[in-house]
Amino acid sequence: MDEKEIPSMIKGILTLRYNPSLKSNWKKFMPNDFTLHENSEYISYIEKTIVESIKNGIKPDEKRVAVALSGGIDSTLVLGLLRKTFPQINIDAISVKFADSIDETTIATNTAKHFDAEHHIVSIENFLEELPKAIGIFKMPFWDTHWYHVVKTAKKFSNTLVSGDGGDELFGGYTFRYEKFLSKFDSSMTSKDKAHLYLECHERDWVSDQKDLFGSKVDFSWDEIYKILMPYFENQLSPIDQIFLADLNGKLLFNWIPMNTSFFDYFGVQSLTPLLSEKLVLFATHLDNKIKYNQKSNSGKIPLRQILNRHVDTRLITPKKQGFSVNTVNLWKSHGKKLCEYYLDEARIVKDGWINKEWVNTHYKKLNEKTDIRYVNKFLGLLAFEIWYRMFITKEIDENTILST
Repeated sequence: MDEKEIPSMIKGILTLRYNPSLKSNWKKFMPNDFTLHENSEYISYIEKTIVESIKNGIKPDEKRVAVALSGGIDSTLVLGLLRKTFPQINIDAISVKFADSIDETTIATNTAKHFDAEHHIVSIENFLEELPKAIGIFKMPFWDTHWYHVVKTAKKFSNTLVSGDGGDELFGGYTFRYEKFLSKFDSSMTSKDKAHLYLECHERDWVSDQKDLFGSKVDFSWDEIYKILMPYFENQLSPIDQIFLADLNGKLLFNWIPMNTSFFDYFGVQSLTPLLSEKLVLFATHLDNKIKYNQKSNSGKIPLRQILNRHVDTRLITPKKQGFSVNTVNLWKSHGKKLCEYYLDEARIVKDGWINKEWVNTHYKKLNEKTDIRYVNKFLGLLAFEIWYRMFITKEIDENTILST
């Protein structure tokens, strides 16, 4: 990477958790993608489209298929429809269990059993151990690379991995953020005001003194960040549709899809994401947001829930979905703190002027006194940046380096 590209990349990743300058194979979503299309049979259409995607994605001679199973609505739904579509195929359901984090594998185990799938639980003690390998594959400084472990495990069983990716973005799954945004929304707000509010609803992605985080080589400006988001709020869409538009054009297009694709390509595994098929994406964005999200009850993914209720007992679904989620505070205490102390003590990203040394020293001391999840996440982001920098800029380490404490 040209050094001139680093400021834009790192400002985006450390503030938005995605790199807006990254080239994406997906076309950006536009306001006219949300023009309403009436369809009274939308439930049947969505189910039919998911099944169609599964049929087209599984080769006729394929005997084994892997499924990423978190225990939530999306992964349970695709597993159920996969089993319905291919009653005889061998299914290997893969779940990730992080040390000292919320364990959803019990529900996932029951779900796998219900659909006659072999269940494999990937237990990860040190989530950061193979971070250099994951960064080496994606070539970007992201620390949350859990999909690396999922795809790596799937390769042991099948050349195809089915997942429920896209359900949250397309069908309104981020209810905690919608509720916060709508509670503070005012019709007199400018697009900049709404961009600011949208960022407030992603409070774990940035910290209050974010500007002080960066060094002399990075000219950080909140206005620059707002300009990235403002186009999603400069239109006549409803507030909730504006959020959907921003979400689709954020982490999904410039973090999760390209990152996951790089892992699939590396391990030689085919990715099958029925909820992100071109046909369903086109249909879902044109659905009335009230069909997907109920503001009064603050519940989302309503069509997916309704389809799932046809096929599985609701007791098999995690009540409050966490996803493949690692408890970063516990990760900090067990491994993150020591790794940051080792790699950031003489950090190349500090020495070369990308990150502010005073900020690092001040907040590392504060984290010794009180653990703040927002600053923990920020330090994990800095750790990923430092590892990336030592791999691709100073070339001191390679992807086979193991981060151990």
